Parts: sequence; C-alpha cells; structure tokens
Amino acid sequence: MFIGEYNHNLDDKGRLAIPAKFRAILKKGAVVTKGLDNCLFLYSKEQFETIAKKFSSLPIGSAKARAFSRHMLAGAMDVEFDNQGRVTLPEYLRAFSGLKKKIIVAGLYNHLEIWDEVTWNKYKGESEKNSNAIAEEMGDLGI
Repeated sequence: MFIGEYNHNLDDKGRLAIPAKFRAILKKGAVVTKGLDNCLFLYSKEQFETIAKKFSSLPIGSAKARAFSRHMLAGAMDVEFDNQGRVTLPEYLRAFSGLKKKIIVAGLYNHLEIWDEVTWNKYKGESEKNSNAIAEEMGDLGI
C-alpha cells in the first residue's frame, strides 16, 4: 500500500528517487503515465496491467472512453530502478506535468503520484480549503 507525502529532487538527467519503503512493492517493475490534475501516476507493473485491462473493455464507440484510454495508455512508459532506487522519467512526461527540480511523491493506496512541488502546494491548498464540501460529496459515494 502506498501512503504518505515525500519531498524529493529531480536531477538533471530526469531521475527521481522513489521512497525506499515503496521499492519492494515495485521490484517486479513499474509503469509511469500521464495522471490527472497535472501530475504523473506511477503503478506497479501488476497494478497497471489490471488497469489496462479495464481500459481495453471500455466501449470503443465512446469518444470519451477512447480519449481517456489514450491519455492513460499511450502516455505510459515502463521504468526501471537504478542501484540508487531512482527511475528516469521520460522528458515528454516531465513536460506534461511541469516537473522542475523539487518534487512531491504522494502515496494513494494503489499508485504513487509525482507532482511538481509548486503545483502540489497549490492543489493541496485548494483541496484543503474545500475539504468540508468535498467530504459531503464523498458521502453520496458511500464514503
């Protein structure tokens, strides 16, 4: 399970250290892809395969289903860990999410989100400010 918020730095070669506590979960491989809200999603290879199967079952006649499948699948890339527990994030994904030097890695149970620190702080501030309204809407979903 991925939980928590971690500060890391992106080096000049686009490498990012993944928190040590998560590396065991990801040792069989990992996939990084375009996420939502201007971040990247990092999944274990096994979890990504589960998600990809769900996308493949979406109706091909639905333009929204095709668009979201393209967003998540065409933007995906397998990543490998180096000896220091870093993954290299492809340039097109760094550009998509506006990653600069300071990075936030956030655990969201079945995946990690990778955020530019400035973008994360802005997003987090807005969502914390609206947390009561968000909580009320989550009640409608059974949470």
